[in-house]
Amino acid sequence: MTEREKMLAEMPYNPADKELVEMRAYARKMCKEFNDCDTQDNKKRENILKNLFGSTGDSIYMEPSFRCDYGKNIYVGENFYANFNCVILDVAEVKIGKNCMIVPNVAIYTATHPIDPIERNSGIEYAKKITIGDNCWLGGNCVICPGVTLGNNVVVGAGAVVTKSFGDNVVLAGNPAKVIKIIENKGE
Repeated sequence: MTEREKMLAEMPYNPADKELVEMRAYARKMCKEFNDCDTQDNKKRENILKNLFGSTGDSIYMEPSFRCDYGKNIYVGENFYANFNCVILDVAEVKIGKNCMIVPNVAIYTATHPIDPIERNSGIEYAKKITIGDNCWLGGNCVICPGVTLGNNVVVGAGAVVTKSFGDNVVLAGNPAKVIKIIENKGE
């Protein structure tokens, strides 16, 4: 297996691998181009994201500044919106459903390191994918940690640190995040 294949399989991998270094350099170049783009040129910014990401819906809108590790491991659905200062460390896949909103300063981290200090100092890393369902709203300064899956219609409160997975129709808050409200769907 290549180091990239190991990385995407959520196995320990070497981030100093030449292919991975080149991919990260390309993503940084594209993020810089996106962040430096005239804020009135929405079509150019949209095209940069559509070329950077693994896939997107037709409608995608992000405010600068945006940062990611690879870009190609990010998959977003239709009507995706992200506000200022979004960071997505997409070492593993990040899948975000349709009609999702991300407000300022949200961090989505698939990257992680061994807890054992000797292993950690070896430079070997690994990652755990993140999946976010449809119709989700991620509040300001929240953090989505490696391996988390959020169901549909989830609202994550400002400042929440989501360390485990949750199902549909819940409001989460706190550190670590917990359910503070069940969402009753009025249309059902």
